[in-house]
Amino acid sequence: MQLDRGLYAPLIVEDPAESGGYDQDWTVVLDDWLDGTTPDDVFASLRVGTSMGPMNTTSALLGGDAGDVRYAYYLINGRLPTAPAAFTAQPRQRVRIRFINAGGDTAFRVALGGHRMSITHTDGFPVTPIDTDALLIGMGERYDVVVTLGDGVFPLVALAEGKDATALALVRTSAGQPPPQARPKELDGAVIGYDTLHAIPTAALPGRPVDVEHRLDLTGNMMSYDWGINGRQLDLSPNVIRQGQRVRVSFTNTTTMYHPMHIHGHTFQINGNGPRKDTVIVLPRQKVSCDFDADNPGQWILHCHNIYHAEAGMAAVLGYEQ
Repeated sequence: MQLDRGLYAPLIVEDPAESGGYDQDWTVVLDDWLDGTTPDDVFASLRVGTSMGPMNTTSALLGGDAGDVRYAYYLINGRLPTAPAAFTAQPRQRVRIRFINAGGDTAFRVALGGHRMSITHTDGFPVTPIDTDALLIGMGERYDVVVTLGDGVFPLVALAEGKDATALALVRTSAGQPPPQARPKELDGAVIGYDTLHAIPTAALPGRPVDVEHRLDLTGNMMSYDWGINGRQLDLSPNVIRQGQRVRVSFTNTTTMYHPMHIHGHTFQINGNGPRKDTVIVLPRQKVSCDFDADNPGQWILHCHNIYHAEAGMAAVLGYEQ
């Protein structure tokens, strides 16, 4: 749970084969921040059934319950909305924005006032560019977008989904004050989902049959805080795979809360022809298939990227057969 103490930093790996096509590059880290308590105290309270979340933390985008933990602050690049981080550019410049959700228990809906964003990458892998008003970013997910900036001062707003709070940064291309509204109209506009994102051909997995499928049910509930996989907490019995296999991990969410699931050591393609990623939001009562090639031998954990769910036991192991 050290993530909720701020133990993280972005690591950007440039692809020398990418053409670029933008004038500036801006990394935006989203976070939820505790104050007056520790992650250990929060987890202990959750385990004994004491709610650490605001009442009615629900989100239609997330299919129900939007979180367990009440945070004091929501940040962009470590700054509060009262003293926001600012990015300076020139009008009509193309800017690549790299969004990283470093939060422990918060999905963010992100929009840039006065602009649409062109999604270019998911978790570092290129997709066929597609425009959107806003992004929904689960814990551990990363999205890259390209924006052609207008003339003025524009709010970059990250809504803590279902928690009625926002983080704020500013984009400045001229002098002046930002607009007074804290919630740009784009935040309530179209939000692109996985079903409309597609890896470009060089990033997609080559077509071949699936050799082995592991079906993993996401289980547990808020009241008993017994989050697990297939009804077990931190199951260290490996789900066996062999080098060279095409592997399918099928997550079925049997709970009433979303779970951003992350597989270590590999990247997967969602539902056969979707984007290439390593973290995927699995909505309540929904199923997501994640295909990858077993090309990195070892014992690899997979887990929910809600850090309190992972600590409670929503984790398992993928293990290569010796």
